[in-house]
Amino acid sequence: MVTVRQIGEQDIEKIAGLEREIFPDSWSYEALCDTYGQNNSVLFGAFDDDRLIGYLIVYYVLDEGEIARIAVREGSRREGAAGHMLLALENFCEEKGITKLLLEVRESNEAAIAFYKDHGFEEDGVRKGYYADPAEDAVLMSRGLGR
Repeated sequence: MVTVRQIGEQDIEKIAGLEREIFPDSWSYEALCDTYGQNNSVLFGAFDDDRLIGYLIVYYVLDEGEIARIAVREGSRREGAAGHMLLALENFCEEKGITKLLLEVRESNEAAIAFYKDHGFEEDGVRKGYYADPAEDAVLMSRGLGR
């Protein structure tokens, strides 16, 4: 059973390990600690029992939130963890008065683009040369929130 909760300081090392597994441009432990300590960020983790299987990092200012990272461990994908984290984020956004979510995704990441579209995001444009290692354009996406 997957559970989602806000990340605690004790979870940062687990996120750093998962970052290294998933991303060639992984964030360092220090960068994750810095993000965790900011007043305008929130981190959610998806857990299978006590094992971290995914995480979501969001920065927010006023009424907008930007998804900076969303990742699920290989072998646990397509089992609902990312959707559960988005739901937790939506609840957080409602409490904070955040009415719009933004994100960038690699143009070649068709599975992620489809996932976001399935969750109400729309393509807003392309940011040329946004990603490095390998160099690639980013698809800009957004979604309005509110009931």
